[in-house]
Amino acid sequence: MDISLILKVAGIGMLVSVSCQILSKSGKDEQALLLTLTGMVVVLLMLVGQLGDLISTLRAVFGL
Repeated sequence: MDISLILKVAGIGMLVSVSCQILSKSGKDEQALLLTLTGMVVVLLMLVGQLGDLISTLRAVFGL
């Protein structure tokens, strides 16, 4: 596992937060909420693959 995943998550977080602030200031709170939820889903989908690799490695190490 390298630092690229952390940088991707941080980049998505910054983009989503700035976009949500812009949308909230312009009175589009519903779109800001949908953007936040979409950002969370994207990050969780990125992490699911890494968690699968982690579980496979743990099974290989402990022989389960």
